This record gives sequence, structure tokens and C-alpha cells, in this order.
Amino acid sequence: MSDLDTTKDLLGELIAYPTVSADSNLELIALLANRLHDLGAEVEILADETGSKANLLARIGPDEPGGIMLSGHTDVVPVEDQDWTSDPYRMVERDGHLFGRGTCDMKGFIAAAVAMAPHLAGKQLRRPVHFAFTHDEEVGCLGARNLSDILRDRDTKPGLAVIGEPTMMRIIEGHKGCCEYTARFTGLEGHGSRPELGVNAVEYAVRYTARLLELREHLRHRAPPGSEFEPPWTTINIGRLTGGHVHNVIPGLAEVDWEMRPVQEADHRFVREEIEAFVTRELLPEMRRVHPDADVITQVIGEVAGLEPMEHNAARDLVAELTGANGTDLVSFGTEAGLFQQIGMSAVICGPGSIAQAHKPDEFIALDQLEQCLKMLHGLTDQVAA
Repeated sequence: MSDLDTTKDLLGELIAYPTVSADSNLELIALLANRLHDLGAEVEILADETGSKANLLARIGPDEPGGIMLSGHTDVVPVEDQDWTSDPYRMVERDGHLFGRGTCDMKGFIAAAVAMAPHLAGKQLRRPVHFAFTHDEEVGCLGARNLSDILRDRDTKPGLAVIGEPTMMRIIEGHKGCCEYTARFTGLEGHGSRPELGVNAVEYAVRYTARLLELREHLRHRAPPGSEFEPPWTTINIGRLTGGHVHNVIPGLAEVDWEMRPVQEADHRFVREEIEAFVTRELLPEMRRVHPDADVITQVIGEVAGLEPMEHNAARDLVAELTGANGTDLVSFGTEAGLFQQIGMSAVICGPGSIAQAHKPDEFIALDQLEQCLKMLHGLTDQVAA
């Protein structure tokens, strides 16, 4: 059986598991773990605190630092309210395309990587090759966050990470982060005729929002020299501001939903520190002079680190050598790559399929994309073989 046929068969098995982020991925993880274990790989199943989700970390080759990690997420987005022409959890082949939820985002890469594992297992390797398959990427990269925390403290952590998100096999060396927050304001209700006796949560939410907009203007001047992002600076967006009920009641509750898309980690820290200082030094003292129980609590909905383009990037250079690509690109969508970069790994994004198909009805991956991915992985096998 050819590597492409093996990949197709495994991908069909993976698609049959409806690993929507809200549901467990344990059965799929067990399938992959058993497959790799049977090849002689060292396998770890790393469950989350609920026990219903897990990451898979496996290694073929020597137990030493500096290996290469092939990474992909196992969760998919829901299919409810989407008009599919076939069962999204039964892979269908038509006209050189494989249809099914997760085919391109991103079980296609996972299937190709595992299909190539026997070639790695059959050789003496100079460098270890790791397989990292995570949970809950679609809802904030929760699995990769847990995995990076574990890898950070390991002496034998990989040196390079190739994240196989669908890029049409283009080499992606950077993307912005995505950080989402909800700020909740608790004031003191009262009659609108005596505003000095209440704590107007909406007014403090408005002031909080105004400070974010001031910071947004500062960020325009912090763009890294030569930044190729569009726009080249970190952005802030106010998504929702709610509070109050009627005209003549001082509102006691309000919420602000906002997001930040940092081009560099320093901007993320700058905004968080500035807005927290504003709350601590100005808003809370004023609110609590009237009502000691007044509060402002910011909930982190998700903080996905960006992948910062680096002058020296061994992962990028390796994939360029394997694919023969002469250039790199940036993308607007987020991935797990930045989390691995933050713990000292070189990281690059390159995988089969198009992001234009992700999250849509009749999601598909083209067979020629899988063939290109397998060609890259064959090259990797030759690269690490003794």
C-alpha cells in the first residue's frame, strides 16, 4: 500500500471521530497512541484536569534534546447549522478531494505524519522526531498551553516545531496573537436622581473602554521596524459593551468584551500592565469610596501567543530545504506555534490544504496537497536518518 493510500485510510478513521472541542478526544488519541506504540515509539498520553481530553506526545529516535516536533490539533469546529452535501463524519472522495470535517483543519496533516512514522521507525535516527497532537486548539489553544508548560521544564524538549496547519504547503513564519477578555464591573444600583449615592458600572466601563482606545493609539507607534503584518501594529477591538436596564436607574453591572492582536509579546505585556494599573490606581479607589464591595474583574477568555518572525529560525530553514520553497509568508489566523516559540523552540507553520476550506460546510483537502506533505515528510526522514 502506498503512503498516500495509508494516509487516506487513517484520515478516514480520524474523521469518523467527531472531536468537536466541546467533546472528548480520548478515543482518537488512543487510536494514534496505539498506532505509534506498535511502531516502537515512546508514547505519553497527557490528560487535562477534567480527564476527558488529552494531548499525545510520542517520540521515535534517541531520547535527547534538539529533536523535530510534528504538531497538530485533534479538535474540530461544530457542523450544526451548516449545509453539508454528505455526512461530515464520513470521509468521501470526489474528483481528487477528500471531504469531511477536519480533513484540512487539521487531521490531514496528522494522518500524513503518522503514515510516515513506519519509515522513521525502520531507520537509525540521528535526531529524535516527536509527534505532538493536542486538544482544544479551536477554543484557545488550551492543549498546546498545557503541553508547552510540560516541555518547558524538560531537558530533552524538541528544538524545532513544524505545525501542520493548512497553508497549501507554503512556509508561514509569523502570525499575530489573539487575546480575548471580558471585563465585569460591579457597582451599586440607585435612583438616577442621586448619582452620588451609587456606583455607575456603565460609566466605569466606558472609562475603561476609553483607556483601551488610548492604548490602541499608542500601539500604532510601537510597530516593529519592517513589520509586514496588516496593519503592522498591534490592534485592539471593542466587541461589546453592555449594562443597565432603564433610564432612571443607576446600573450596578456592566461588561466589556475586547480583544487584542499583538504583533509582539512586549505589546501584550504593555497593554495588560497599563489597563490593570488604570483599574487599580484610578477606577477601583473611586468606586470603593462609595461602595467597598465594588469591583472590576477581567476574565481571560483566551490568550493565543503570536508567532514572531525571527531572523534566525532553524525550523523555517529546515522546511525550506525540504520543500524547496524560496520564500515565506505571514497569515492572519492564529495557531499553536507561538506557544512553542515562547519556550525556546524554533517554530514554523506548513501543512496541506487551504485555510479557505476550514470551518466551512463540505470542508475538503486535495489529494495533491497530501502528496506534497508526504514528500516533505519523506525528506525529513532522510534528513534525520543516520
